[in-house]
Amino acid sequence: MKISIGNDHAGPDYKKAIVEMLEAKGHEVTNYGTDSVESVDYPDFGRPVATDVAEGKADFGIVICGSGNGISMTANKQSKVRAALCWMKEIAVLARQHNDANIISIPARFTSIPQAVEMVDAFLNTDFEGGRHQTRVDKISC
Repeated sequence: MKISIGNDHAGPDYKKAIVEMLEAKGHEVTNYGTDSVESVDYPDFGRPVATDVAEGKADFGIVICGSGNGISMTANKQSKVRAALCWMKEIAVLARQHNDANIISIPARFTSIPQAVEMVDAFLNTDFEGGRHQTRVDKISC
């Protein structure tokens, strides 16, 4: 799979651990995130991830900021993007099964690194159920 990842200053350590896991599993990763804890603006790192997903350059995206909210809001401005804020594995699974989410947003200040890695792995390995959920997903776009 091709996966794009972006993060602000709250997520360099999270990104590093997630990228290591993804590459160990043979995924191709495009990194738009900062490697610094110096304050940066999350839209600068979330927007390119969303663009990759919307344009089909990436199968999935991962975005990380302190609360996960701002970077998720940024990603969701792109047509064809369904970014889901996830703080536990079960939410990540449901975001894929029921919402066909194509970007996972991780709140670095409210999850641990092992928890984030587990969420990403579950997110990428869960299929959309379709069926009754498809009608709802079709109504998401403006």
